[in-house]
Amino acid sequence: MKDRLSDKEIEEVIRASMNLTDVPSRELNHKLKAALYQKEASLRKQPATHKLSLWYLPMVVNLITFSLLALFARFMIENIYLSYLAAGICIYFGVAGILLTIVGVKRTNIKEDITIRIEKRGVLA
Repeated sequence: MKDRLSDKEIEEVIRASMNLTDVPSRELNHKLKAALYQKEASLRKQPATHKLSLWYLPMVVNLITFSLLALFARFMIENIYLSYLAAGICIYFGVAGILLTIVGVKRTNIKEDITIRIEKRGVLA
């Protein structure tokens, strides 16, 4: 088969097809820019991180531990008075842990220190 167009003619056709002649109107360009700026502004208004405060975690672990120890003491110690005494002491330590945690949070500013910050994806910082 014989080539119908020479290399120069093919090159001219390719160059002509590569020229961009369709330009969007100014109005459309301004509308698209305005929509893009609004989207960017709304993304900037969103907080870049999500904060998860863990100040209560030691209090909860302390309460669970001493509650389980109180149950263990109540059911495992055969002497009823001694079992109630040990369970009462464990409950006392659990409540004291709650009070100490609350007082510690009020007196020192550890809520900010014991916070995990999780960055959101796709948010402009």
